[in-house]
Amino acid sequence: MSTAFILPAFSLARRELVRFYRQRSRIIGVIGSPLVFWFLIGSGLKSSFRYPGAPPDVNYMEYFYPGTIVLIILFTSIFSTISIIEDRREGFLQSVIVAPVPRSSIALGKIAGGTALSMIQAVLLLMLAPFVGFSFSAGSLLLVLVTLFVISFGLTGLGFMIAWRMDSTQGFHAIMNLFLIPLWLLSGSLFPASGAAGWLGSLMTINPLSYGVSALRQGLYLNGTAHIRDIASLPVSLFVSGLFSLATYRVSVALVSARNR
Repeated sequence: MSTAFILPAFSLARRELVRFYRQRSRIIGVIGSPLVFWFLIGSGLKSSFRYPGAPPDVNYMEYFYPGTIVLIILFTSIFSTISIIEDRREGFLQSVIVAPVPRSSIALGKIAGGTALSMIQAVLLLMLAPFVGFSFSAGSLLLVLVTLFVISFGLTGLGFMIAWRMDSTQGFHAIMNLFLIPLWLLSGSLFPASGAAGWLGSLMTINPLSYGVSALRQGLYLNGTAHIRDIASLPVSLFVSGLFSLATYRVSVALVSARNR
């Protein structure tokens, strides 16, 4: 890759990191809300939930843990891509668009910045895994980190696609509540597809985020003795998640390019 591609992408990604960590309230909101959901919902259903096909000692807090990590990634991706709307309002985005840089580097820089933020937040929660009941080998930890990266890149790319055509943060939040949160709810984070109604299970099957949650859950159990049956096998889940991430990036590049024609 040439410097003309890498330098703009790196600069935009670094800008996202600097801006996010200057706003400490966003850090608290991104991590705090999912942790509260995990603790309250997980504690409430801890004794009454049984994961089909898993040993009886797999309680709901353990089942809900991968979904909580994905929820943190989703929140971070949302907050990071809102900056696109803010940049357009402040005139920064227009100056970036007219700059003599590849359009793909603009999309990659914004998505890479959000991905890095999501990864950092997710890894912070991942540190609680040994206390939840998960153990890691070098291979399983690497697999989990790769899965987190793929999920983070795909969700940030999806947020980029939505935010690029929006002119107000209020509209973006409306889309989030109408589309992104249900996307997470139907990903297997809260309940397995095997126990859902037929039509609901079908929606979960075609939901690309379901495969990211599935890959993460299977990666967390890779070093354990529990056999976890999920929506798809680990290779299939990783493949679909990777395909989704690539698709969101390609569409994001197309959107940036189309705005400049």
